[in-house]
Amino acid sequence: MSYLREIERNIAVPAVTNGSGGLLRFTTAGSVDDGKSTLIGRLLHDTRQILEDQLTAVARASHKQGLEELDLSLFTDGLEAEREQGITIDVAYRYFSMPRRKFIIADTPGHVQYTRNMATGASTADVAVILADAAKGLLEQSKRHLFIAHLLGIKHVIVAVNKMDLVDYQRDKFEAVRDAVEQFSALLDGPLPHFYFVPVCALLGDMVVERGDRLAWYDGPTLLELLESIERAEARTSRPFRFPVQLVQKSVEQGRAYLGLIASGSVFVGQEVVVLPSGRTTTVKAIHRWPGNRAAASAGESVALSLADEIDISRGDQIASVEQPPHVFRMLEATLVWFSVDPMVANGRYLLKHASRTVKAKVASVVDIVDVDTLTKRVSTTAVVGVNDIAHVVIALAQPIFCDLYSEERATGAFILIDEMSNQTVAAGMIA
Repeated sequence: MSYLREIERNIAVPAVTNGSGGLLRFTTAGSVDDGKSTLIGRLLHDTRQILEDQLTAVARASHKQGLEELDLSLFTDGLEAEREQGITIDVAYRYFSMPRRKFIIADTPGHVQYTRNMATGASTADVAVILADAAKGLLEQSKRHLFIAHLLGIKHVIVAVNKMDLVDYQRDKFEAVRDAVEQFSALLDGPLPHFYFVPVCALLGDMVVERGDRLAWYDGPTLLELLESIERAEARTSRPFRFPVQLVQKSVEQGRAYLGLIASGSVFVGQEVVVLPSGRTTTVKAIHRWPGNRAAASAGESVALSLADEIDISRGDQIASVEQPPHVFRMLEATLVWFSVDPMVANGRYLLKHASRTVKAKVASVVDIVDVDTLTKRVSTTAVVGVNDIAHVVIALAQPIFCDLYSEERATGAFILIDEMSNQTVAAGMIA
């Protein structure tokens, strides 16, 4: 099998187009029972994205639960355990298309136990839709999700104040949530996301796709109109070239090629690049992408690169821009979202996986832990980092990694920590 077909079979990922008419990835988040799955179900239902067999299956499941109306949350709560418990457990991804834009939705869990799943679903999002119950206000878990969305560099946050029917569509209830979000966001460090606020009733459909007639005092856009109009962040193609090598393959006809996903930037035949960790420079001889060769390729595309010189390159190495090479770190500072129920072990040893490179790592020190409710920081040499905690740490590495700061490039500024013994992912990290 040629390495061209190997790309198509193993690692092909569709490219993301830019502009308001391109693909938008958004995630839903918020506290448990705020109605995230119902909101997405309403969005899919009212935009006529539901196939007849799906509609029949959900109608059957709703009837089994003793409901007279469709339970819209079941369009995304696909696991049997989710349907039985009435909560979202795993991240549910859905795709739908409208005339103005295509969307990928990540419906994430609200329960505090599944905060790690929320962080996973939000990690690739362009927009976060944070729900708040109009009757309950902004709860701690919604604050945690707002903070995580900010940490993950999401530039646009839509706060959907849901269940307006439970408060008789009162404007002051909507404004109370808006004020609480603005007060909380004032405590955040660094550049803030752009906030949008919209009152909705996911159960009845007000201000989701159609305006309805019960929120006449609100003259802003509906949720769908917001999603269709938000401009995506700067394209990854305009950033420095980064190509973590996933696989090396040799062909009798075309020699050695290096397979992977272009994390950022673009590459063209004849371009000068640097190979890390060797530091050797060379030029790109050919770019292979099924079904044929290309003159250039950009971020989001899976390709095979042939280089002009024979260089010892293996999985985990990186081919990058000569003019703007990545940082090379053996010791790094990072913000961690701790996933595991087992607390972080002082000087504990883990595996750090960054792009296609995995190295042994040790948490050398905990700088501070963030109190998500107040955003104050606890500073203590004996601080225990437990499940769902967000901590600023220093990590020592057995071998270098080639990365960017997370604020500069999300794709190459993020990593995960893996427990060496259990092989479980225990944390997600952002390089500071």
